[in-house]
Amino acid sequence: MHGILSDVAALGISVGLIGLYHLYIWIRQRRTPFYTTQAVNHDVRAEWVRWIHDDESRSILAIQTLRNSTMAATFLASTAVLLMMGTLNLMQQADKLSGILVSAGMPDPEGSALWLTKMLFLVADYFIAFFCFAMSVRLYNHVGYQINVPADPRKEYRDVNYVLGQMKNAGRYYTLGMRAYYISVPFVFWIFGAHLMVITSILLVFVLFVNDRAPQQKNRKAGPRKKA
Repeated sequence: MHGILSDVAALGISVGLIGLYHLYIWIRQRRTPFYTTQAVNHDVRAEWVRWIHDDESRSILAIQTLRNSTMAATFLASTAVLLMMGTLNLMQQADKLSGILVSAGMPDPEGSALWLTKMLFLVADYFIAFFCFAMSVRLYNHVGYQINVPADPRKEYRDVNYVLGQMKNAGRYYTLGMRAYYISVPFVFWIFGAHLMVITSILLVFVLFVNDRAPQQKNRKAGPRKKA
């Protein structure tokens, strides 16, 4: 019973830490629109769509760029499926793995039920990643057909802002898929102990904090460079 309570507490602490971090980022971004790299990327995508849409000679560049984005999202979606299959395979061997970890000095998992619960959290996380990347592929595919279609004021979907919205949503789904991958790290370490989940969650928040800030936010404290 003590092991179950510690696992539940670790889950609550980890979810709370990651949730509070994203709340902090959301508040900072409302105050400073380009505080995060995600906001900068959204703005760059908007400018890129307008730039491509205004000149038909750039169609080849649009195709190549969208192809690269689609291939990246497809690869990550396929990886998520493989990770789900591997996790489901481990779920079938919960009793054996439980015995191995206990013999190695790990905390007693108190039966296969807790193991299965942890594995289900991991499977759900990978499924979310797959869904987000699949949606990203879908939207990038739509943008590929829409980006060079001439505007028509009689049809809302022929407006560049409609294409821009599709492009931004594709980028958001891609970002959410990557977040799901990052969050899977604490879930993996949760299998080996509740304290490891909390430690990896703290490390994850630190890594995200360093990487989420836009370059100008990172360099702001350094001050202006002196001219030679």
